[in-house]
Amino acid sequence: QVQLVESGGGLVQAGGSLRLSCAASGRTFSGYRMAWFRQAPGNKRQFVAYITRTGELTYYADYANSVKGRFTIARDNAKNTLYLQMNSLKPEDTAVYYCAANPRGDYREDGLYDYWGQGTQVTVSS
Repeated sequence: QVQLVESGGGLVQAGGSLRLSCAASGRTFSGYRMAWFRQAPGNKRQFVAYITRTGELTYYADYANSVKGRFTIARDNAKNTLYLQMNSLKPEDTAVYYCAANPRGDYREDGLYDYWGQGTQVTVSS
């Protein structure tokens, strides 16, 4: 079992940047594939980015308000920490951001993850 704690959220103006962190404790962090999701008010939780155990491969969401090219997922297994660097933020990026571990199937499906953090709020003002 692994415990996940997100941090780094806050209020930022459009065009600004934030870096989210997800600190893991418990079982060996490097053994888990990891992802970031987000949920805006009234919306379903949606996939943002995914990273393999070693960090060699990453995948990003490809929807209307795509994060690809603006967000970067990374991990430091020595520090047991997952990151999400968010640049060129837009008001539509406003949401609670969650890290998740250990997908049991399609990494884009939130229902397949075993472990979740409590979330961190990101608010982007126009």
